[in-house]
Amino acid sequence: MATEPTAPNEITIGMLAFPGMQPLDMVGPLDFFVLTPGLRPVIVAQDTAPFTIGPGLQIAPEATFGDAPKLDVLFVPGGVGISGAIESRETLRFLAERAAEARYVTSVCVGALVLGAAGLLRGYRATTHWRYRSLLPLVGAEPVVERVVRDRNRVTGGGVTAGIDFGLELIAILRNDRTAEDAQLALEYDPHPPFDAGSPATAPQAVVDDVLAATQKLYDEREALLRNLPRDG
Repeated sequence: MATEPTAPNEITIGMLAFPGMQPLDMVGPLDFFVLTPGLRPVIVAQDTAPFTIGPGLQIAPEATFGDAPKLDVLFVPGGVGISGAIESRETLRFLAERAAEARYVTSVCVGALVLGAAGLLRGYRATTHWRYRSLLPLVGAEPVVERVVRDRNRVTGGGVTAGIDFGLELIAILRNDRTAEDAQLALEYDPHPPFDAGSPATAPQAVVDDVLAATQKLYDEREALLRNLPRDG
């Protein structure tokens, strides 16, 4: 079933969903988008059959690649399931086609690697989860060590929780700073983490080593996948 038509002056944000996506990558910014007048998030997937995205969590896409409305903003989350998204010709084709008409093309976490696989980050500065930032040059992007990076109409967020910062920055871009501040206060986004281990620059080296070791296999798999992408020409 096709989604409802967009109201005048409404900004439609197409949020890609796929099995194995990271819930917070999407839900973080989504919570802020739904609070903002005039923003209409639409969850889009290859089909509308509900699927599991975490223990006890299901997502029910609202539109398919074929019947999604015109998307002003294209958004891609990350998660362990990005390999399936990268290997899906239908997904990459959808992203490439919709990016051509979108005002902004965006991602959180390793969703940037999916955008890159679709050829949408070549020549752009971008960020992603710190563990996988060094893979961005494989898709033609310039890695930047920032929580959120905007380069022209590309807006990329770092790992997982950076999606909240990304959401607020995108609201400021699409509306204004005051609207973003309203949303920030409404959801009481005032982080004071109990540990200073949220970045490899501040975490104890032993903690960094733990995470590097735990993610090495996934890093290698993603590196191999991106190195073997079909190349134009």
